[in-house]
Amino acid sequence: MIEEQAQVTAITEEGNITVESIVKSTCSGCQQLESCGSGQIAKAFPQKKTTYTVFSELPVKVGDRVIIGLSEKILLSAAWQVYMWPLIGLFIGSFLGQSLLENGVLSHELWALPLASSGGFLGFTLAKRQQSNSLNKQEWLPTLLKVLP
Repeated sequence: MIEEQAQVTAITEEGNITVESIVKSTCSGCQQLESCGSGQIAKAFPQKKTTYTVFSELPVKVGDRVIIGLSEKILLSAAWQVYMWPLIGLFIGSFLGQSLLENGVLSHELWALPLASSGGFLGFTLAKRQQSNSLNKQEWLPTLLKVLP
């Protein structure tokens, strides 16, 4: 389970709570922050906040610090969809273009490039559609693990 600290910002009557989490920069916890160029750049940009709606069975109030979690399986599945479907589409489009070139259907190698690009785009579109459909599934939502004292 991947865990993150968040703060409760709103509570609804249905048992859902809205929590806000600060996206941390990778250059914020090191001892060399003052002498590092990347650390100086990270300090120049404001930290981003993300908001999630989470179902809560635990008693919470606005302002409470909580721990929310997301399953590693879900995160890896999402990463696979985003990275692999476009790559698979690119390979299929490339294979199709190369096959058509070898069989004499295409007259030049440059005609195989649009097929590869189209395959990659179709893979991207498939990944985007799967990600949109996944947003409505309960198991893809973060869960409230505990309330911090």
